[in-house]
Amino acid sequence: MEILTPDICVIGAGAGGLSVAAAAAVFGVPVVLIEKGRLGGECLYTGCVPSKALIAAAKRAHGIAEAEAFGVSAGPATVDFAKVRRRVHDVIAAIAPNDSKERFTGLGVRVIEAAARFKDRATVVAGDGTEIKARRFVIATGSSPSLPPIPGLHAVPYLTNETIFDLAALPEHLIIIGGGPIGLELAQAFRRLGAAVTVLEAAEPLASEDPECADVVLDALTRDGVDIRSHVAIVRVEREGAKLSVVIRDGDGERTIGGSHLLVAAGRTANTEGLGLEQAGIACDARGIVVDKGLKTTNRRVYAIGDVAGHGQFTHLANHQAGLVIRNALFRLPAAMNADTVPRVTFTDPELAQVGLTEAQARARGSAIRVLRWPYHENDRAQVEGTTVGHIKLVTDRRGKVLGATIVGAGAGELITTWALAIAKRSNMSTFLGIIIPYPTLAEIGKRAAMTYFSPGLTSLWVRRIIALLRRFG
Repeated sequence: MEILTPDICVIGAGAGGLSVAAAAAVFGVPVVLIEKGRLGGECLYTGCVPSKALIAAAKRAHGIAEAEAFGVSAGPATVDFAKVRRRVHDVIAAIAPNDSKERFTGLGVRVIEAAARFKDRATVVAGDGTEIKARRFVIATGSSPSLPPIPGLHAVPYLTNETIFDLAALPEHLIIIGGGPIGLELAQAFRRLGAAVTVLEAAEPLASEDPECADVVLDALTRDGVDIRSHVAIVRVEREGAKLSVVIRDGDGERTIGGSHLLVAAGRTANTEGLGLEQAGIACDARGIVVDKGLKTTNRRVYAIGDVAGHGQFTHLANHQAGLVIRNALFRLPAAMNADTVPRVTFTDPELAQVGLTEAQARARGSAIRVLRWPYHENDRAQVEGTTVGHIKLVTDRRGKVLGATIVGAGAGELITTWALAIAKRSNMSTFLGIIIPYPTLAEIGKRAAMTYFSPGLTSLWVRRIIALLRRFG
């Protein structure tokens, strides 16, 4: 039996785990990285990368349909789904070397391809019995698709994000259970590629987003031909020969929806099974492993980051948390999560991006706020590009400090970065008056919204009196 004594042992080689291992290795710290699946994790193989590659293909198909509005006639789009699938996997293959065992071994990381479990509070056993007694452990095992308790679900073939990108042919009619970001992104993509799509949601689609902005996205999907049904209960799923049907109950009683494929996108569950967390004294709850603001578990030698830590299921959040762990574990510097600075993006068309507080969250805190807006259709670049749907919505306190921002429209995922920085730096609206933004760009939308904060002052009686007084001096 081999016994290893590194400074850091990382369990899970998704985005967060790889970031911890790479950063520690760069500093010359001995690191062991354990992964029972493929290095790169869910994001690379079944999440962000393949979904955005599929969305990119769908965007091109939709662009052909819209080209006539620009005076360009290209005829109807022809989708070769086999080639679409091939490109999705080519993109994965192009990125995979960055996350490979060879790369990390070259950095000096000891990579063990096996399952890991805690033997006690200070020991992890990997695979066939290799023991790792590290100074610090980092759990970064991610999450997996949740399967709701629907009668008949396990009797029919169903897809999740882990299997849908392996489809060899375009679905005739894709039924999606779940109206969150994953469900709606894939709904629009498959619809634009030619499939009929129905989305079933038990509550409100995009329920965690600002309703005013979410409605813009939902309207766009409806115009694309996606059938979105909210507030429905799924009674059962049945197989009918080569096809399937979903029986739902809504305000009008029970009805049956027939389809060719079923995608379950009803949330995700933290991967904690088999880790032996009880033996290590590590507590869990319904969201995942319990951590404090510094991402330490109830075992002070062990950190948890990413999806498994239950504070948000975003690759960029896992990477940020990895940096906090390195800061604390290697340099003993204080490190704490600030959830208000974590942006999120739903990559539909239009995109929906959010950082900080929504209007409802800010009002719930009870303090006085200002809500500022500016529409895309008032932006010259949006008019040129034909992307006039959407707006920015800023939430500030009464002194103009940025509390939150929501952007729905073209490029929202890129534009939200400015507002993430503003919240992190505690900036106020006056900061944006001095920024020179290139013309014509969509970024002007944010500045125009910021300028509306000062609009009431322009009609102030005292401002007018001051101007009148100064005019007397020539």
